[in-house]
Amino acid sequence: MARDPDLTVLVAGETLIDFLPERPGSLASVERFERRPGGAPANVAVGLARLAAPPLFWTRVGDDPFGHYLERQLVDYGLPDRFIERDPVAKTTLAFVTHDDAGERTFTFYRDGTADTRLEPGRIDDATLEVLEWVHLGGVTLATGSARAATMDLLERASDAGCTVSFDPNHRPELWHDDGTFVEVVRGVFPHIDVCKATVGELERLGFDGETPSALARAAIEHGPQVCFVTRGSEGALAVAEPSSPWTGPDDSSSDPIVAEFGGYDVDAVDTTGAGDAFVAGAITALRGATSLEKTLAFACAVAAIATTEPGAMAALPDRESVRAFRRERSESR
Repeated sequence: MARDPDLTVLVAGETLIDFLPERPGSLASVERFERRPGGAPANVAVGLARLAAPPLFWTRVGDDPFGHYLERQLVDYGLPDRFIERDPVAKTTLAFVTHDDAGERTFTFYRDGTADTRLEPGRIDDATLEVLEWVHLGGVTLATGSARAATMDLLERASDAGCTVSFDPNHRPELWHDDGTFVEVVRGVFPHIDVCKATVGELERLGFDGETPSALARAAIEHGPQVCFVTRGSEGALAVAEPSSPWTGPDDSSSDPIVAEFGGYDVDAVDTTGAGDAFVAGAITALRGATSLEKTLAFACAVAAIATTEPGAMAALPDRESVRAFRRERSESR
């Protein structure tokens, strides 16, 4: 199969409905919600479409009004419908989002046997894998159902096919039966991935040892990834990479892991839903351009910062020119 330069990235995972609250407060106290498309891998796929070229996206929604809405939204954002599946039986996953005055959010999921838990192994054919350069997956589909086997199947086959594989644990405690299962399953992913994006809390929960974010990331890359990004909200992000990774510069001749940090951008955050996914889309875009870790962090943090300035995970995802303008403005104001 000939390589299509615009279809060499595959993102896989859940697409769902985010119900966003009209105001800050608990789920019990908020009376009105607005429907928005969501799901971490879906946000990453749309983010990539906005920043570069639309990736292939493998997901599964219900053959119901919510599923039809999500499918239309994904196609409208430019994603090919080749691997967007409709489940004839199961419903589409729903998530109710609540947030505090600072925009920090919590989720309540309605995801018992829903469509995205029913992804099936083998749906991405070998011919497609042969022409892919990059595959990105998230941790939610590992939590339950046949989707766990489907995600592991794709992960292992993509790694064997020579794809660069990135992964976001995206830990949602209410979706896992217990912490032990989360640790066992997700730690089993690490030998097959090249790039990890995680929070300090996720790395600690996974049992990696370290008193600082960089020490945690160092521990993580000892178990498989060539680079680990640690996002820290408004404080920015850092990256730790093996010196042999493709994203360390020619002057990085040390045998020790390479550490890069970026302090983030100061913005008036409205809704942090999807900020981590925006960071992932920015990081993949930069890394695919062989950008250095320092520049990758600056770019990805800018994408994430912009994504917090409007409600909803997808609505505020910027294009490349918006990111350039944002960074230029911040640079001139310093």
